Amino acid sequence: MKLAYVVPRYGDEVVGGAELAVRLLAERLVAHEEVAVEVLTSRAVSARTWANEYPEGEVDLRGVRVRRFTATGRSSNFDAVSGPLLARAERATPSEEERWLELQGPVSADLIDAAREVDADLVVLSPYLFHPTVRGIAAVGNRAVLHPAAHDEATLRLPMFREVFTAARGLVFYTHAEQKLVESRFPVATAAQIVLGLGCDAPPTPADAPNDPIGLGDRPYVVCLGRVESSKGTDALARAFVRFQERHASPLQLVFVGPVLDRPLEHPDIVVTGAVDEATKWAILRGAVVLVSPSAYESFGLVLLEAWQAGTPVLVNGASDATRELCERSGGGLWFRTDAEFEVALRRIVDNAELGASLAEAGAGYVATKLTWPVIVRRYRTFLDSLASSR
Repeated sequence: MKLAYVVPRYGDEVVGGAELAVRLLAERLVAHEEVAVEVLTSRAVSARTWANEYPEGEVDLRGVRVRRFTATGRSSNFDAVSGPLLARAERATPSEEERWLELQGPVSADLIDAAREVDADLVVLSPYLFHPTVRGIAAVGNRAVLHPAAHDEATLRLPMFREVFTAARGLVFYTHAEQKLVESRFPVATAAQIVLGLGCDAPPTPADAPNDPIGLGDRPYVVCLGRVESSKGTDALARAFVRFQERHASPLQLVFVGPVLDRPLEHPDIVVTGAVDEATKWAILRGAVVLVSPSAYESFGLVLLEAWQAGTPVLVNGASDATRELCERSGGGLWFRTDAEFEVALRRIVDNAELGASLAEAGAGYVATKLTWPVIVRRYRTFLDSLASSR
């Protein structure tokens, strides 16, 4: 089988998001399923600017052929246009949608042409909301497979996306919550579908990990892993944690680990490490009292799987259907919707080590039975084979 992915950015420097999910799947298809995989993408690393940072042209990344094209980045007036439009998303006109899509970026006619001409049995596009998917899905015809990475946001209510979702020959969802959301918005019942999830690599052995990797000594800490970005809920988490400390004066610290886009408020009990290597990441996870995922807009939650494998319970934003679903199905975590609920849930875990251990154990068991990479990749390959053969 020949498979092509169309994504707005791709590479080792791209942390988190739908693009990381694509990279993980692509690399495992090449390594374990003997699938020829090609990726068509822009030169961008940042999803905020889509600036052309990678060299143009072709590169091999662990057996995956990656072709990068120069693209127009995000317009400086995009936010000024997007906010008012999305406030009335259902009533947007075609011309307004077209302008919004072009201003959002990344836009590359060469990328769309390559998607149209690529010699692949199937073309997978992800995520749903950017120009390469919107224009690419029309270009590739009945070879199109969509990994929407959708969550409940105003963008999903723009009329243009009805055509995007209904054009897909197959749909790959990461959670049942995502599938339910998409089915409530678009008439996709006749498209082939699978709720796939994602897998998680086994962590390195503790002997390989650094001791006290961030210099906290014996102080207990809560960790938030991923992009430090206000839209990911990190500012709100920092404020909630400070209020928690004001009420309880606990020895806890809050540690943000990941690329910093929006620096949270300064506080003696808040530590920002920036990006770290894999060994340090796993050491931080193992030492944490709990991992907090504050984002209300997630399509999966790979960091939850990593925390469970490291023996750490999780606490998630209950407004995120995807991460809450993982907690509900696994029994591996608690969730909150308000600062008061955050305080109560955090205190439950901090004050009851037995509860934290049982949550982590349940989560790890769920990963071991449902979300290992061999299971995920085998189900994914079977689904793709059925789509290709039915063409």
